Amino acid sequence: MTSAAGAGRVAFDRSHTDDLIAFLQASPSPFHAVTSAAERLEKAGFRQVEETAAWEGTPGGRYLIRGGALIAWYVPAGATPATPFRIVGTHTDSPNLRVKPIPDTGRAGWRQVAVEIYGGVPLNTWLDRDLGLSGRLSLRDGSTRLVQLDEPLLRVPQLAIHLDRAVNDGMVLDRQQHITPVWGLGRVDEGSLIEYVAEAAGLDPAQVVGWDLMVHDIQPPSYLGRDRELLAAPRLDNLLSVHAATAALAAVATADGGVSGVAGTGSGAGGGGADLGCIPVIVGFDHEENGSQSDTGAQGPLLASTLERSVFARGGTLEDRARALAGTVCLSSDMGHAVHPNYSERHEPGHRPMPNGGPILKVNVNNRYATNGLGRAVFTAACERAGVPWQVFVSNNSMPCGTTIGPITAARLGIATVDCGIAALSMHSARELCGADDPFLLASVLKAFLES
Repeated sequence: MTSAAGAGRVAFDRSHTDDLIAFLQASPSPFHAVTSAAERLEKAGFRQVEETAAWEGTPGGRYLIRGGALIAWYVPAGATPATPFRIVGTHTDSPNLRVKPIPDTGRAGWRQVAVEIYGGVPLNTWLDRDLGLSGRLSLRDGSTRLVQLDEPLLRVPQLAIHLDRAVNDGMVLDRQQHITPVWGLGRVDEGSLIEYVAEAAGLDPAQVVGWDLMVHDIQPPSYLGRDRELLAAPRLDNLLSVHAATAALAAVATADGGVSGVAGTGSGAGGGGADLGCIPVIVGFDHEENGSQSDTGAQGPLLASTLERSVFARGGTLEDRARALAGTVCLSSDMGHAVHPNYSERHEPGHRPMPNGGPILKVNVNNRYATNGLGRAVFTAACERAGVPWQVFVSNNSMPCGTTIGPITAARLGIATVDCGIAALSMHSARELCGADDPFLLASVLKAFLES
């Protein structure tokens, strides 16, 4: 761990993590996550803009939603068309099980739901859990309706050890055969799942023509450990970063610094951010867990188009856009790996991040992360301004390294990008684990970065 130079560690404010828990419970799908983030931005004075409408370039906070993606930005008084951006990039999706187009299936007298595996899922973590359903229904009139059923509807039952005596020598799960949840007994009744979900949402099933549904563990997040210093929760990767970025942007943009639980919100953003020399932006992309290649993913044009329209709305030109991007920096915030006590040999010996040790700088010289030496300077400066300790993560040379939206964003927009995150265990599991004060520390650093 590396301490922030010249500053004492900020005191842990549990109200931020309490609000994260509420955010996670309200956000079982990317569509719910952007709605939850938008609600918090609205309270800070942000207003939604439509992509099909003309945009104003006047000072203030704005956000747009497209599917499971959100972009929000704050234009301070005095901003010019060439004012650079400070961007925090995150993603709203998490690995899970998603409902297939023809969902009703079953065998041997059981009614089941056909699911497809989304992202890199450790399949065994979804066994023997009480699962609900959530997502988006598409209606005949072109509108959509969010649905969240926090009730024990589904379960992927594990085979009893009596029928698989070698299970503890190495479980092998077939992705097609063994991961189909049960949700009742009887014959397969085509259309019954969507009928049930539609009626639970108060809709006529005949009006539902499409769906983007997924399962979620209904066990709520909780503090864990003797001293309650850990947080166990679903979707920490990467809704923890979405929540931190939202809180940070709201704190920067609010005149009285009134976002409870973010370090330093009483200073630096006074006057609604009138003294900012940049335009703070947050983006929550969808589809990071399966490659980011979509209209709402980091490989799509959504962020570039939004930044360009912001420049043009303030009377700018292509030259102004180029100048603004030349001075822009992006902090890509995603979950990282804490050293695992039972598998410490899998980690790089000299870089072993710990929970509650502060955010981690993520480095990979093969550009799986976008951080370089200049990026390290940006990150450490933000940590020092926030008075927050920080750590460094590098993969073991014998282990392949994951990646983030960071390298994609750097290449897509041609902007300086830094990768950071929070140290966690059980990444991509149905239920993950991190330090309980790290969410607060991350939000503090993101705020310091956005107002720099």
